[in-house]
Amino acid sequence: LHVFNRDEDPASKLLTQDWETLASCGLQLDDIFLIPTLVSVLFGFPWLLSGLCLLFLNPRLLTSPFLFLVSVKLLPVDCERKTDEFCQAKQKAALLELLHELYNFLAIQAGNFECGNPEKLKSKCIPVLEAQEYLANVTSSSSSKFEAALTWILSSNKDVGIWLKGEDPSELVTSVDKVVCLESARPRMGVGCRLSRALLTAVTHLLIFFWCLAFLWGLLILLKYRWRKLEEEEQAMYEMVKKIIDVVQDHYVDWEQDMERYPYVGILHVRDSLIPPQSRRRMKRVWDRAVEFLASNESRIQTESHRVAGEDMLVWRWTKPSSFSDSER
Repeated sequence: LHVFNRDEDPASKLLTQDWETLASCGLQLDDIFLIPTLVSVLFGFPWLLSGLCLLFLNPRLLTSPFLFLVSVKLLPVDCERKTDEFCQAKQKAALLELLHELYNFLAIQAGNFECGNPEKLKSKCIPVLEAQEYLANVTSSSSSKFEAALTWILSSNKDVGIWLKGEDPSELVTSVDKVVCLESARPRMGVGCRLSRALLTAVTHLLIFFWCLAFLWGLLILLKYRWRKLEEEEQAMYEMVKKIIDVVQDHYVDWEQDMERYPYVGILHVRDSLIPPQSRRRMKRVWDRAVEFLASNESRIQTESHRVAGEDMLVWRWTKPSSFSDSER
């Protein structure tokens, strides 16, 4: 037998020299085996940064209720009708994988509908048959598994991000046979779509704010105009009252001097003497307020009804204060 001598083997000598060279550089045997690990970390760090950027750009990846199911296989054939613990876990994993695919499909379709609707969808609510055909093409699942997934959504008390709707969207669906369409509660939209929608929302709110501000400003101007008109009308009413008092008093003085036939004067006659014909319609409100004010607030003028020229008409009579009458006696 030939006994292997490491000292005589040139390859062994060369390997020994290499190890000694590495050792002289301060590297031990354990350090040598760390080199592939360090290389893997250095080359894998950019992929880690890419993953973090992806999560930053699309935060909904963190909110998906089925995020932990990424590479779950469908149920094996031998576990189709078994009830042991392993097969039950496989069945649950397959069901959640189906729900994960359904969630992604509905979220993408709803996002496309919200972002311009490039696929010309009629609604965000996807018909049941269309969703079932998509899952059958992607996961090769049967209709019974699809119905089992819908049953799980109906029986679940948690918000899984999928809405099941019937013929009447306002009514609550209680059974799978009444489900007409499926809709995502969390549409998945791209960054550009999100920015455009946020900008549109901000501009809309800004326009609504300015419209409300303009409305309030216009309302304030209208109220100020109304208050000014009321003040002008009230001032015109007091001026009209003063003129009426002067006319009635002068008429009474003329009657005392035998310059008038009657001690009273007709109300309409006073109106016609104070207001020109072209201004009577515009001054009607002022005149009516002045007549009402005299009837309730002026004791020196008494309103009476007399027959003048064969017609009954309202007249004003000037009455002297009692103190003035007593002094005359």
